[in-house]
Amino acid sequence: QVQLVESGGGLVHPGGSLRLSCAASGITFSRYTMGWYRQAPGKQRELVTTITSGGSINYADSVKGRFTISRDNAKNTVDLQMNSLKPEDTAVYYCNALLRDLFSTVNYWGQGTQVTVSS
Repeated sequence: QVQLVESGGGLVHPGGSLRLSCAASGITFSRYTMGWYRQAPGKQRELVTTITSGGSINYADSVKGRFTISRDNAKNTVDLQMNSLKPEDTAVYYCNALLRDLFSTVNYWGQGTQVTVSS
């Protein structure tokens, strides 16, 4: 059974930092592109950042220079370090695992963790 379990969300003041972590089980973690997405109230889920199995990283423009994604294939974890947080970063953050080849796409989601940035 595949599980992606996020942790580390919470309430933080503007300008503060949080570190999210996602622990994966039930998949060959090193083969997957791992990512973080977020969904604010009344808005669609949006990409925050991804890291491929080879270590290539992509960030949404809105978080470049503030957020950092990293993965540990030995521990089957992917982390998101969030600095200089803004109220507009408030959302539920979801961990994603994606494996795509010529014939199929496999996509898993965590349950989400709430991040609230407020004074």
